[in-house]
Amino acid sequence: MKSKIFKRLLYGLLLILVLFCLLMITPRIWAALNPEKPPVGYHFAAADYLAVWLGLEKVVNTTPDVPDDIEEIKNIEYKNIGGKSLQIDLYKPKNISEVPPLLVFIHGGSWKSGQRSDYLVYLVDFAKKGYVTATVSYRLLKDSIYPACVEDITDAVKWFYSNGEKYGYDADRIALIGGSAGAHLALLAAYGWGTPDINTDTTDIPENKHNIKAVVDIYGPVDLTTEYAKNQPSVKSFIGHSFNEAPELYGQASPKQYLNKDNPPTMILHGTSDELVPIRQSDNLKAQLDSLGVPCVYYRVPLWPHTMDVVKRVNDFSQLKMNDFFERYLK
Repeated sequence: MKSKIFKRLLYGLLLILVLFCLLMITPRIWAALNPEKPPVGYHFAAADYLAVWLGLEKVVNTTPDVPDDIEEIKNIEYKNIGGKSLQIDLYKPKNISEVPPLLVFIHGGSWKSGQRSDYLVYLVDFAKKGYVTATVSYRLLKDSIYPACVEDITDAVKWFYSNGEKYGYDADRIALIGGSAGAHLALLAAYGWGTPDINTDTTDIPENKHNIKAVVDIYGPVDLTTEYAKNQPSVKSFIGHSFNEAPELYGQASPKQYLNKDNPPTMILHGTSDELVPIRQSDNLKAQLDSLGVPCVYYRVPLWPHTMDVVKRVNDFSQLKMNDFFERYLK
């Protein structure tokens, strides 16, 4: 009797082991059979970590070497406020025959952390493809609450408009790219936050012939007025008030408020298993852009959580689709 129970238990454990192994290798099998489709993930963050630990997935190199044929120009001050220097790093291909577009990458970190070097993998890889790339620092929550960081990105964009000739890029062909909180800031700047009807402390807004030509939103929040968003501690910290105290600020800080038919072409990348920024934020943005006739390319990346592009397979796919997007709307 005990022998039968032991065998059943052993068979049960073996079955669980087989199912677990199938679960872990299925994403790679799917990728091999469907190389052009978005890579499939593992749904659970713990499973993602386990896949990396087992060697099934690789993490991107976040500190790649800058090749000799790429010029690195660091610590360019674009703004100084209250004695705090806000800076830009630029990466330029040395041997180019034409003036290239500019790709500006904005780091995430829930508006409270992160640094401009976080996206070095993108900066170097796209500079190799012939773009000038840049990354921007901005005030974090330890420095000031909303709208400080949005003011900074808006001022950085104006700096980029004014310095194309000096640094060798086409100021008429600028794209903003951000991840998470950085995507939120990129969307606000690209869609028109800081227009004269909004009372901010940012520098005067001149009549400008330039416009952002494209924007890439990597799992960014779009609407801070949803029940989920307005109860999120990170959103409350960002705004500096509860929703009941200042509902107008939650609306003003939402990229969806600035949607119109003149918005630039938009690309969205979002993992379907994202528990920090629900994918319905991106679903709704896509639907609204479509209704306005604004070009929008949207990739729902199956079963990946937030910060999915730290995994090399996802990062490779993201870069491939971003390059296609830039080829269409910047070149």
